[in-house]
Amino acid sequence: MNQSDLLDQWERRHGDPSLRPEAAQVLVQNRHLLPAQGLAADLACGLGGNALLLAEAGLRVSAWDLSTVAIERLRNTAIAGGLSNLQPEVRDVAARPPTAAAFDVIVVSNYLERRLAPALIAALKPGGLLFYQTFTRIAVTGRGPNNPAFRLTDNELLGLFGALAIRFYREENRLGDLRKGHRDVAMLVAERVRD
Repeated sequence: MNQSDLLDQWERRHGDPSLRPEAAQVLVQNRHLLPAQGLAADLACGLGGNALLLAEAGLRVSAWDLSTVAIERLRNTAIAGGLSNLQPEVRDVAARPPTAAAFDVIVVSNYLERRLAPALIAALKPGGLLFYQTFTRIAVTGRGPNNPAFRLTDNELLGLFGALAIRFYREENRLGDLRKGHRDVAMLVAERVRD
């Protein structure tokens, strides 16, 4: 699938009125780790569930996605919620990653572009946190992308962000009762340790 077809697919998906913004579980469950203030980024944000949670927590938020439909919907949601600290922007994160030492918090969910890992690490300010959640190849359900290139191998997320201090990690694989837990995903919270 070429870039244009991929964008068309996302525009159609984000235009579905039944879809609602939903924050990633890694952020919901670890919200207590967020700083009281600062600049956050929700990258490849889709409808902006993470961005909305970050803005409601009092952070100034940049939310980037290449889908104009998703960004317009997020902009309308932010306006309706009085969240002037949330700035949605149409931006291809892979083509234009964040600049170095720009953010106190970066959130990425349901998106995997391995080549971005060094840029994401560099984009964190000292003491900054990365919240990352995406799909794994070892799956229990049919959720997530069909292409294995867009899924993590076992413990791959730890390797991609090994330069950061891991503060939380969860990847359940196929252990135990498969009807329970957080299956099909890996979740990470990591800190760029101060020099």
